[in-house]
Amino acid sequence: MTLPRGPMFVERASYRRRRLMDGARILPMAGFALCMLPVLWTDAAGANVAAEAVYLFVLWCGLIVVAAVLARPLRSGLQRDAPLDAVTGATPPAQEPTGATPQERGTQWPEERPAEPPR
Repeated sequence: MTLPRGPMFVERASYRRRRLMDGARILPMAGFALCMLPVLWTDAAGANVAAEAVYLFVLWCGLIVVAAVLARPLRSGLQRDAPLDAVTGATPPAQEPTGATPQERGTQWPEERPAEPPR
């Protein structure tokens, strides 16, 4: 007897969000590779320094724009998935579990610890 299989395809919104996340992950690596291209262009004379500087500036601006375009739908998707308070409609603040503060545990904050004497 075979077990019933789940749906063959993923929901369209989650599929698109995953592809956007993949694009956001690959963007720094693609930017690094594109930044290394002027190294291949240089010749012994090094006369194209101004063109290389313009290329790097345009590439830098382009990467910022692409990151902003990728971040907008990801941000709205994450806000949509966040749990909302039923009364106010706001995201509830994260609360520490009882007894989780350093004072309640009997420990001190790192900056409050006395310095160890030199040996």
